[in-house]
This record gives sequence, C-alpha cells and structure tokens, in this order.
Amino acid sequence: MFGLHWIDIVALGMYFIGITVIGVWSARGVKTLSQFVMPRKFGKIMMIMHSFGTGTHSDQAVSVASKTFTSGLSGIWYQWMWLFATPFYWLMAPMMRRFRALTTADVFEARFDRSVSVLYVLVGLVKYMIGIGMMLKGTGVIIEATTGGELPENLMIVVMTAMFLIYGLAGGLSSAIVTDFVQSILTILFSFILLPLVLKAVGGISGMRESLPEITGRDDMLSLVAPGEIGVFFILIIAINSLLGVVIQPHNMGTTSAGKTEIEGAVGFMGGNMIKRICTVAWCLTGLAALVYYKGEIEHPDQVYGMMAREFLPIGMLGVFIAALLATVMGSCDSFMIASSGLFTRNIYQLWQPEKSQAHYLWVARASALIVVAGGVFLAYTAEGIIKMLEQMWKVDAMMAMAFWLGIFWRRTTVVGAWSATLGALLVWAISSQAWFAGWLGGFSWAINGGVVREIVTDGVPVHEIWLPWQMLAYISAGFAVGIIASLFSTSVAPQKLEAFYNLLRTPIQPGEVIDKPCQLPDGMKPGARNVFFPSTQFEIPRPTWLAMSGFIIAWLIVVGIIGSVWLWVADK
Repeated sequence: MFGLHWIDIVALGMYFIGITVIGVWSARGVKTLSQFVMPRKFGKIMMIMHSFGTGTHSDQAVSVASKTFTSGLSGIWYQWMWLFATPFYWLMAPMMRRFRALTTADVFEARFDRSVSVLYVLVGLVKYMIGIGMMLKGTGVIIEATTGGELPENLMIVVMTAMFLIYGLAGGLSSAIVTDFVQSILTILFSFILLPLVLKAVGGISGMRESLPEITGRDDMLSLVAPGEIGVFFILIIAINSLLGVVIQPHNMGTTSAGKTEIEGAVGFMGGNMIKRICTVAWCLTGLAALVYYKGEIEHPDQVYGMMAREFLPIGMLGVFIAALLATVMGSCDSFMIASSGLFTRNIYQLWQPEKSQAHYLWVARASALIVVAGGVFLAYTAEGIIKMLEQMWKVDAMMAMAFWLGIFWRRTTVVGAWSATLGALLVWAISSQAWFAGWLGGFSWAINGGVVREIVTDGVPVHEIWLPWQMLAYISAGFAVGIIASLFSTSVAPQKLEAFYNLLRTPIQPGEVIDKPCQLPDGMKPGARNVFFPSTQFEIPRPTWLAMSGFIIAWLIVVGIIGSVWLWVADK
C-alpha cells in the first residue's frame, strides 16, 4: 500500500498520532496573543532543539544533496553559507531578547515608525509563503521518490499541511517548541540514517575518491572550493548576505526570545544551528555517494535523497525515515506559520482594531496563518525546483537587513533612510533579475570575462543572467548606500524615541521580568549605562562583555573544527 510495507505504515501512523497529541496537549493555557506568539518560558535544552528544529528542514537536505550531485563537495555551501555567520548568533540572540518584542516588526516600529513596520510585515509574509512552499515542495519530492511515486508529491503537500495546521493553530509557539523537541531528534535521525549504508555501498570515502573523477570527468569533486562556481568569492558573498539577513527572519524572534532570559536564547540559537551544520555534512556526503552509486545517471537531482532511501533502507526503517522527513518540515512550517500570523495580527490588525478581546485576536491570528499557508501551498505546486526557490529565499531574507543594521548601529538613520535602503535593494534585485538587463550587460567584455554575467542554456536556448553573488553584492551595496544618503538628507528620528530604543539594548533581561508592552522597559526598571565604542559620535557600537567574547571565540573554534574535520576526512589530507 502506497509503495510501503505495512510495518512502515504503522510507524508513520504512530508518528502522526503521537505528534498531534503532544502538540494539542501543549496548547493548554494559551489564551492571549502574547502566549500564542511569544511564551518566554523555555530553558536551554528546549531552545536548542527549537532552534535546530525550526531552522532545519528536508528541503535543505534536498538542495544540498542535489547541488552536491551536480557540483561536488562544494555544494555543501548551499547550507554551510550560514556557517561563518553562526558565531555571531551568540551576540545577536541577547540583543533580540532585549528588544522585549512580540515580533520583529515591533522592533522596526520602535526604531523608526509604523510605516516601516508595515513594510517589514509585507516582506515577511512574502518570505514565509516562499519558505513554506519550498519546504513542502522539497519534502513532497523526497517522499514521491521514496515510495516510487505511490505517494505523489501533490498529495503529500496536502497531508503535511493538514498535520502542522492542527497543532500549530491550537497552541502557537508553545506547541511548536514542544513538538520541535521530538521532531528534532527525528531530524537528526533523518540526516544520518542513510549515510553509513550508502558509504558502504560505494566503498566508503576512499571508494568515492577513486570513482568520482572517472564518473564526472572532473578532479575537483571533493574540493570544498570549486573555482568558477562555488569558489571563495561565492562563499564570502553568500555568507555576508546570510549574516545580514538572519536576525530579521521573523521566526528568529521566537528562536532567540522564547527562553526565560538572554542566555537561553544565546545557547539555543547558536547551539541548535551548530548541530545543523554537522547534519549538513551528512546530506552532502549522501549526495556524493549517490553520484557514485548511480554513476551520475539521475535525471532529477532533487530526487536523490528519496531514491537512496528507497534503495537502502530495510522494512520498518523506511517508515521511520519518512516520519523523520515529515518531522523536519513540520517543525519549521509551524514556526513560520505562527510568526507570520503574529506579524499580521499584532502589527496590522491590532493597530486597526485596538479594542478587541484577546480571544478575538487569537482567532484573527489563526485565520491569517491559514492565508499565509495557502500562499505557500500554491507556490509549492507551481515551483520550478528547490534550488531556485532557495536562492530566491536568500534574497528576500536580506531585503530589509540594511535598514535594520543601519538603525542598530547609527543613530542618524531615519525613516526615509529605512524606506530608501529597502526599496533601493528591491529595485536593484528586480532590475538585475531581468533577462534584458543581463543581456545588455553581457555585451561588455569586462562583465563576461569577470564572471558578472554568465551564459546558461534554458530549453536549448542560451540566455544571460547575473551571477548570484554579484547580484547579492549589488543589492547589498545599493541598500546601504541609498539608506545612508537618504538619512543624511532627511529628518532625524525624535531624540526621545531613539533614547527609548537604545535603552532597551543597554538593559539586560532580569529573571522573572514581566513585559507588559512590546519594546518597553518594565515600569521602574533603570536603563543600563551607555557603553559603546566612539561615545562622542552617533554610532552605537556596544563594547562586548567577557561572556559575549568568550562564547564568540568558542563558536569560531567549533567552526574551524567542523571545516577542518571535513577537509581532512573527505580530502584525505
């Protein structure tokens, strides 16, 4: 039935029932919008698993395995692009917690005004439609390949959507965090369950090393850097884009701030993502092993992971694999859905209808979540492929990053500057994505020879496109430049508003602190002292504490250790 043994179906059924019961049970006591969106009650272990579960999903395994299948080991950077940003998570998480916000849009309103907040909501909702669609699409592709087409991609998109809607709409972020604990364990299992089996089939790392040059005609398939495609420049720009955009991903307000105090957020945000970086190694090696096993003869690389599961997993374990696969997407989609509902309800609807009851706002949050999920499902059905959707997601993540970071570090950044930085980046992205522009730019020899413009073949027709890292560098540079210039020639934000905003960042969270209103210090709390580099200027660059620096240094040592281990092991140095 469905291309599965009855034992596999039983394993799937147990997962469906168990995760639904856990999710609905954890929904008890959710009576207000703040409890639904930002519970602020979890400890370090739960925050680690929430950060890992929310940030890790099957489409990432699909994209890494697919890119590795076509490009070699360097395809790992399609998720390791976040690796060099991860140590900064230790510094970012306390900052996000100190905002004392329900949503990231609250932060934009506190720093600028309501118009910038609404702009952020619109960008955030688009991001989540793309994100949910990408995750559903990626998971559907794997399951269809795993079951030999007996469970078609389109059917599984509906099933997965129904599952995370049931408990996500009931309990909000509390349910998401509790279920993420279970689903994160399954996600780790999903990441590593195939690896020892497929490595054995191809003769281990040494067997891959011997076979890859013959199969691909390339001698750089086990290189972490592939000149001309995923080289140093590509990795550097993708990493910068990721670092700028990570904290303004709306769901990361939850992954950094749903803990009791700042340290829970820092440990959870960095720790959960470090686990993900290790799982990425397993996805990459599985893709390389598939390339050797199938001798490069797979028409659709997106199906690599599912085909390997069907080929190697015994009866019973295939059901566990699919359950783990579902866990990866449901653990992320629920958090995305809740963050999007919080954005709309808190930062648009509640401002329009401020006198309604908490029960009313809860129902609005649930209804708006349905709309965003519907948009994601539509994109899942119409998407061309996982790699393209992933690249679009990277770009959406960064669109308001320039306005955010200018507002954090430079007091002179204005409302007009924030709008200009965002619209400038969007305009450059839009123009540089047009075939006519790439074709025009391709007429210049320096653009072709310098790799800015590349020629690709689509349906047998050669066309020009701007290479991804150059496009990113263009919209990042434009966003910062336009934001700075516009701020210098526009009216400053009121000094009182600025002081209230920066007081939030200077004042640590206290144990048991009760937050009555978003982005406001509790009554009677004394703001922390200003302790910044360049105190006589308008720059707000805080001096780090010893705790901040020690965690940051340890994180970098872990990053070096992960890269070094892969390089020594895979490249046999």
